[in-house]
Amino acid sequence: MYSARKPGLSVITSFGWGGVFLSDTFSKAEQEVVYRVIRARRDIRHFSGRPVPERVLLRILQAAHHAPSVGFMQPWNFILVHSKEIREQIKSSFEEMNADQLKQISETDRKELYSRLKLEGIMEAPVNLAVTCDRNRDAPFVLGRGPMPETDLFSTCLAIQNMWLAARVEGVGVGWVSILNRERVEEILGLPPGIRLVAYLCIGYPVEFREKPMLEELGWKSRMDLKSLIYENQWGQELKSFHLD
Repeated sequence: MYSARKPGLSVITSFGWGGVFLSDTFSKAEQEVVYRVIRARRDIRHFSGRPVPERVLLRILQAAHHAPSVGFMQPWNFILVHSKEIREQIKSSFEEMNADQLKQISETDRKELYSRLKLEGIMEAPVNLAVTCDRNRDAPFVLGRGPMPETDLFSTCLAIQNMWLAARVEGVGVGWVSILNRERVEEILGLPPGIRLVAYLCIGYPVEFREKPMLEELGWKSRMDLKSLIYENQWGQELKSFHLD
């Protein structure tokens, strides 16, 4: 089991999915599973404390490592944070930034709701994982990156999404803690120049997977109508070529 202890994980070389990934087609049942997992993904803050087996964690990391990336750059690295002292420093950064964010809210009701939200699980989660982007990997030339240098960061986000969906399949929850002083956390983690913190994740078996995203369920914001988000040819131009009903 993996539960905030020093790493010594053996590397696995297969997802254990057989030849599925070699197939050009997927059955209707397989297709529905993918969409079901996407719909069921949640941002988790409450963890049961049950340790995550090493093999499960490795499968999740393998899924992340199979994400697409600009120029096959694979700019990501993953830092397992098992040190209580480091977690406490990260938690302190969260508390400082969270208090600052609370001050930014002027509406009384919204401010009260924000103050009740649990927005991290740093000390409770069995696994803390920092995901970084090496902005100098394969320098000076990365195929496809030159005109849009930020695509290395976008690629790292794709790895995080892969990880999130794989975790959901395993019954494991992931919570992205974004309310942090990024530069301070990079210092705490000892990141060298050119290495950018993209995400600090709390990972573990959740107390529950909510029916809806927490912020939607608690009334912070509703899901937007897809129709309002799709334009045709140019920004703001109404979609007419097909119907979404």
